[in-house]
Amino acid sequence: MSDDEKLARKLQAQFDQEAAEFLSNHASYTKLKSRSSHNKVHTVSDSEDTDSESDSKLDGSNDLFDASDKDSNRSVDVSGDKASNKESYPKPEKKLPVCPYGSKCYRKNPIHLKEYFHPRSPGKRKLDEQEDRAESSDVNKKTKGASTHNILNRSPQDVYQEFQPFSFFLTKVADIPQKFNTQGAMSLKDILSNSMGVLRSSCHFNFMFDIKWLMSQYPADFRKLPVLLVHGEQGRSETDLKSEASDYANITLCRAALDIPYGTHHTKMMLLLYESGMRVVIHTANLIDNDWHQKTQGVWISPLFPPLKNSSDKGDSTTGFKADLLQYIAAYRSIKLTPWEKHIQSHDMSSANVYIIGSVPGRHTLNNKHNWGHLKLKKVLSERGPDSGLVKNWPVIGQFSSIGSLGPNKEAWLLNEWGQSISVCKSEQNGSLLPSKLNLIFPSLDNIRLSLEGYNGGGCVPYSIKTASKQPWLVQFFSQWVSEGRGRSKAVPHIKTYARVSPDGSQAAWFMVTSANLSKAAWGSLEKDKSQLMIRSYELGVLFLPQCFGCKNAFNVSSRLEEVVGTTSPVFPLPYDLPAQTYQKGDRPWLIDVPCMDKPDTFGTMWCPPL
Repeated sequence: MSDDEKLARKLQAQFDQEAAEFLSNHASYTKLKSRSSHNKVHTVSDSEDTDSESDSKLDGSNDLFDASDKDSNRSVDVSGDKASNKESYPKPEKKLPVCPYGSKCYRKNPIHLKEYFHPRSPGKRKLDEQEDRAESSDVNKKTKGASTHNILNRSPQDVYQEFQPFSFFLTKVADIPQKFNTQGAMSLKDILSNSMGVLRSSCHFNFMFDIKWLMSQYPADFRKLPVLLVHGEQGRSETDLKSEASDYANITLCRAALDIPYGTHHTKMMLLLYESGMRVVIHTANLIDNDWHQKTQGVWISPLFPPLKNSSDKGDSTTGFKADLLQYIAAYRSIKLTPWEKHIQSHDMSSANVYIIGSVPGRHTLNNKHNWGHLKLKKVLSERGPDSGLVKNWPVIGQFSSIGSLGPNKEAWLLNEWGQSISVCKSEQNGSLLPSKLNLIFPSLDNIRLSLEGYNGGGCVPYSIKTASKQPWLVQFFSQWVSEGRGRSKAVPHIKTYARVSPDGSQAAWFMVTSANLSKAAWGSLEKDKSQLMIRSYELGVLFLPQCFGCKNAFNVSSRLEEVVGTTSPVFPLPYDLPAQTYQKGDRPWLIDVPCMDKPDTFGTMWCPPL
């Protein structure tokens, strides 16, 4: 047995012991929950990620949180009366009890909304205040120092131009040093701003929507323009979404078909139609306030694609971006998306310099199976990827916020199926991914505990003990989330990225940002003697290859902004620090349903997951 396997077994024994102690102390735990019922802090469990664990659901285990579970995860304040932990609420306008979750409640159930009064915090969030100051000419005039003035006065278009040619950004994060939000960072307000173009209409593909909040992110003069929301809600959740949308005459809903059980509509994309062209934005954030506040998210923003001058031109790039985007949207088989297919067809997308890697639900056979999931990535890398001689000793990095059931051992799917696709090189049929060359960046308990959001930030990292206990071998691949170069070590990562990097972490043979977590539901699994690829969920990402950016075999990478901005040759802006820091003795991955009653988080609270 290798040292890694011994460590994995030791850590798993620790998990089992914690779970056993939790159950044996159930009575005292219940008493603590009751005693602290007035100090609950609400967390959104990002069940779009827990739904990626659909394979374990099929095994009969209850790994998925349904809509009601989104409201059940909570932390308990054990630090006494701290002013910083208290909310100041205005008096209810109606004679209704104040919601126990206060201004942090994200419930969408209309019954809940009718039963409780939901106050807003007295002041704006700090990030909103910063953006408002940056947009206010009066404030800018008072700014001391020309350099500070220039930074605050830059428009989103200026920030966008500075990070070309890769056009890969992180979302802004509240309560981190301002310098990390002024370069290479965009808020949703920035993306939708007048600076980026004069909008005519927009379309959002996503898993979660807070429609009222989303509309508030548009400039005031854009808020009545047509908006199409593509979602995967069904049953009561769909009814709730329709109820939200009914307040906006300009919003149309389009439900994505989910024909395979336990699949989700997990794609996160914006199609933005302007008076002068069109943009495509592919990102990792749900369209809710919480996802754009203190989490690490990734965003790729396309060039402004102009209208085609000649209808006979295809207007596609060497990466086949336009054809792949049309193929992806056609897979929805929805008449509501037909106008957007026409918009795409009528625009020149030849300037796109990334490859689309998408997943759509189905059992894909023959040549069609190579159009989706990990087989699409394999196809592109085998045709345009790195030379095997160059990257023979280069590790593969996987970084994600949720993990599905991957099988009884590392060979079952991780290394011998997904691993063959993600490690393939040019002119190869299959890659070979050695265990020693795989680093999986996944938040540890301390990454969550010490984050800006404390334990509540772990609601969007829903790895469960039930799934983890079936794959103790996986922990040997884990590395900590560290992002000192981007100032986001304490911003919980909801971003998902994959890359092949040099051993010293200074170069990459390719990089990918996507909505896909580490799961069979997202990437697909081969069936029937590898004759078909079964995928449960919709996912979408973009792949960066060196030759598309004027580099020969690899591009330089760095998480340090001073090494990215203003360089003579392009440097890709990594969201995390490299080399990856592997888990050490005493580290364990964050598990959403394991209580943490011995170590308080950033706010002095303990983690009490529901039974």
